[in-house]
Amino acid sequence: MTGPGGAAQPAAVERHTIDHVPDSERHGRTRDLFTMWFGTNIAPLPLVTGAMGVQVFHQSLWSGVLAVLVGQLLGGVFMALHSAQGPQLGVPQMIQSRAQFGSLGALLIVVVAAAMYVGFFASNIVLAGKSLHGLVPAVPVGAGILLGAAGSAVICLIGYRLIHALNKVATVVLGLGIVAGVAVVVARGLPADFFTRGGFTFAGWLATVSLSALWQLAFAPYVSDYSRYLPRTVRTSRTFWATYWGSCLGSMLPFLAGTVVALVSPDPDTVAGFDAAAGSFGPVLLLLFLFSVINHNALNLYGAVLSMITIGQTFRARWQPRLMARGAVSALVLAGALAFALGLSTDFVARFVNLVLVLLVVLVPWTAINLIDFYLLHRGRYDFDALFAPDGGRYGRFNAVALGSYALGIAVQIPFLATDLYTGPIAAHLGGADLSWLVGLIVTAPLYYLWARSRGIGSTEAHGDHEGVASTDPAAVQQAPGSGEALRPLSIEDVPG
Repeated sequence: MTGPGGAAQPAAVERHTIDHVPDSERHGRTRDLFTMWFGTNIAPLPLVTGAMGVQVFHQSLWSGVLAVLVGQLLGGVFMALHSAQGPQLGVPQMIQSRAQFGSLGALLIVVVAAAMYVGFFASNIVLAGKSLHGLVPAVPVGAGILLGAAGSAVICLIGYRLIHALNKVATVVLGLGIVAGVAVVVARGLPADFFTRGGFTFAGWLATVSLSALWQLAFAPYVSDYSRYLPRTVRTSRTFWATYWGSCLGSMLPFLAGTVVALVSPDPDTVAGFDAAAGSFGPVLLLLFLFSVINHNALNLYGAVLSMITIGQTFRARWQPRLMARGAVSALVLAGALAFALGLSTDFVARFVNLVLVLLVVLVPWTAINLIDFYLLHRGRYDFDALFAPDGGRYGRFNAVALGSYALGIAVQIPFLATDLYTGPIAAHLGGADLSWLVGLIVTAPLYYLWARSRGIGSTEAHGDHEGVASTDPAAVQQAPGSGEALRPLSIEDVPG
């Protein structure tokens, strides 16, 4: 079936997995990214995370609100820069990482990303089980976990179009729902010390900023997976801003709601506290949260499945996985995540935070390397054949410059770490504020850029012509693929600023 201009209409059930999406199958608008990330972020887990500024770091209302806003607006920049790569490349983010780290070197990042997805998935379905149990007490939390996982699995199997469609609904329904919920909580009366409880401490404020920013950074490994079907003719800046404001505004609502609920309700379980504080509106919130968790969690399962397929394809270069492969891998990932979740149903919040903080230590340097490579070195031009070649093609099996920068980017973070597992000396001096992510970005980005430039990385593709190399320039990509016409690399005007 074809649409206007002869372009193929997108299938209801997604056929692609990690392969390149051809121009004939590109569809959608950049504003779809706003609803995608706004709807995705209104969920119980950011509500729980937002409450930690008050519950764990003992901030006052206003210092907690400011920390949330600063963290979201800062972290969203990096997340949106990754999203802007999707329409230009048409491949999942983890496949594109082979261009920086080599075909085998990238496996380290893919494994870490897969572990993070499974961790998020497990944490989310625990919340789904608790929400369902709160709505229908006769349903045990364990049974709720299984039902929530099944719903997410169906969405994941159908794929890209359903995920986008559900988030258009979620943007309106969940957005209005959480605003109404907070309004009901405030209208029912605030405790006398609502505006005076807690106080500003520099360490606690920095820790809250970090949690808020890390929420955005956690999307970096898979955000472009949901923009890769957009036409290559869309401008990079439009993709950036649609993603940025969708994700930041969508995250701010539950983060700030969590801050308010933590000050209103003494219950350490933020979801249960919101339910109780909202009175008769509480069951409505639980129902909305159940929908949001199932919807949000489909992304985590989808990302985990693509990562696992990427690992398999690395060792079987001629494998072309499609729908059946996605279904089979989904079942395997689902089984592992369920086992993890059922064992995580008690005290999951503290475990979740520690898991994410540890994983982000190894993802932050990857973010810096990937963005520097895409925007400043290769300027959006990559050899697709090499990305899927058994030996890595021009990118090789290992890139010593990227791997060396990556290792140093992890090492410099260690003194700034603050987790239950380990607290570095500088973090301890700052009262437990974890600034490792910021140090990792600041050190890794210039290190990789200067080291890569000294080795001539990116110079051939960024300045010469190569058939099969993608350009991020809208004017250039209007030419017929394979025409042999020169493709202009990404210019500074295309970068959002």
